[in-house]
Amino acid sequence: MNDSFREQFEALMTKYTELLVGDSTPELTEKVKIWAMYTYVSKSMPPLAKHWNELYPDAKEEMKELILEIKELNEQHRQSKK
Repeated sequence: MNDSFREQFEALMTKYTELLVGDSTPELTEKVKIWAMYTYVSKSMPPLAKHWNELYPDAKEEMKELILEIKELNEQHRQSKK
């Protein structure tokens, strides 16, 4: 991958984060990337997600907290647009 592609993809993720939760700080963008990837893995390869959850129970709990945080931020953002 070249630098131009990486920059353009970062711009996509930044905008996606902004549209999803109403802000696009670097920390939030990283959280959204992790949330999106985990969501994709859990839907496309459920046994892999299950294995990971069993192998790393502490990370599973942190992921649950991250998912809840993204969900709450999204709901707040949607409410603020009404």
